[in-house]
Amino acid sequence: MRRLLVALALASLASGAAHAHDVAAGTLEIGHPHAFETSASAMTAAGYLTITNKGTTPDRLIAVETGFPRTEIHTVEVDAAGVSRMRPVEGIEVPPGGTVALEPQGMHVMFMGLKAPLVAGQAIPATLRFEAAGAVPVEFTVEPRRADGTAH
Repeated sequence: MRRLLVALALASLASGAAHAHDVAAGTLEIGHPHAFETSASAMTAAGYLTITNKGTTPDRLIAVETGFPRTEIHTVEVDAAGVSRMRPVEGIEVPPGGTVALEPQGMHVMFMGLKAPLVAGQAIPATLRFEAAGAVPVEFTVEPRRADGTAH
């Protein structure tokens, strides 16, 4: 019996740690805010997360605040020639019952003016500003760059 209780406690801790940085704010759920480690010379980095609206009315992410000199919400557009370009957006609509993903090669948070590289394990405190939900504090966890090189 004791072994079973210890196993259940350990499993509970492990699953909680995997989602420890997910945040709920009213009807919004912010999932897995993260960024990838950067090279020593990088001046910018990108942040990713999901926003799920479990409510019945839309909300809108209008800003992200961090300790970096500039932080913007960006999207990636591909022109007719297949060239990708980033551009800032005024905000991101989160429809009722919907989920919006900020992910590589799509919408993302742009951290600009890095003074030092982002290192795996580091936490980046931030505040997401929503029209309805208001200020939502989160931490972007810096993760190792993926084996396939995928990162912003």
